[in-house]
Amino acid sequence: MFAAERRQLILEMVRANGAVSLRELARVVQTSEVTVRRDVRALEAEGLLDRRHGGAVLPGGFTRESGFPQKSHLATAEKTAIADLAAGLVEEGEAIVVGAGTTTQELARRLARVPGLTVVTNSLLVAQALAHANRVEVVMTGGTLRGSNYALVGSGAEQSLQGLRVSKAFLSGSGLTAERGLSTSNMLSASVDRALVQAAAEVVVLADHSKLGTDTMFQTVPTDVITRLVTDDPPAHDDRAATELQALADQGVQIAVAGASGASGSPGASGASGGDAVPARQQRRDVPLPGPRRQVPGAGSGLRTATALGEQNGGVAEQRARVADLRRR
Repeated sequence: MFAAERRQLILEMVRANGAVSLRELARVVQTSEVTVRRDVRALEAEGLLDRRHGGAVLPGGFTRESGFPQKSHLATAEKTAIADLAAGLVEEGEAIVVGAGTTTQELARRLARVPGLTVVTNSLLVAQALAHANRVEVVMTGGTLRGSNYALVGSGAEQSLQGLRVSKAFLSGSGLTAERGLSTSNMLSASVDRALVQAAAEVVVLADHSKLGTDTMFQTVPTDVITRLVTDDPPAHDDRAATELQALADQGVQIAVAGASGASGSPGASGASGGDAVPARQQRRDVPLPGPRRQVPGAGSGLRTATALGEQNGGVAEQRARVADLRRR
């Protein structure tokens, strides 16, 4: 199949479905994902589609957001790896908040086996994943149901979070950059996510590599508030993701990479020792915090603030060397 024919077929698939994963595109046009990615980039340059979440979507710039059916079929392997690794950060008996999203839904499925856990969420999908977990208490916010992502939003959701204090917040979003932090395409979702962050002593962002370097309309979590990023291993040719990882690490975000070959580490800076153990097939690469982080807004004085772990783990030089290693691969 000639390049022009492939690209026309790719465009027709995206127009018909709204969003299609690179893996599915490669299967249909019977070529490699590398070739499909090159075609998608060419179509994006012409303004015919946008690259998002390990696939391609209809063009819409900052304001467009794919619905749950489209998102659930994109970057599924990456989301699974990220959820496996993130679950190891949760201790038995902890109280956490979990935001809406397909990646956080995957995390919730793994948290069902953590005894004594309390999960506060505005996501019906997260609550459903934990509904039959006998030893997990689920607390849902109020609010108005937003059908596109099965999440409760609005003033009711935000007010129900006032006065809440938990150890960690696990959030996803539409894009992540070192300049603006985590962002999303919907104003109501962004507002609730900010309320979730206010309740937590630590903020853990779950984002696959395709979201790195992507900026969307509404900021949810500024970079200096993010304690840790859990992501997947970016492809060797993805310079944008590797560059963004370096920039995030430079700004103090601790990075854990799922599936990084040859990497190893302890459960993490959060001291997680309970919950689901990280499977043997999942390896982690932690990049230490290079310096003091400011306390998360709204967190009480008695809550843990991200500390200066740079000196304890080899400092900025070692951190940059580790992230540089990702780029070389």
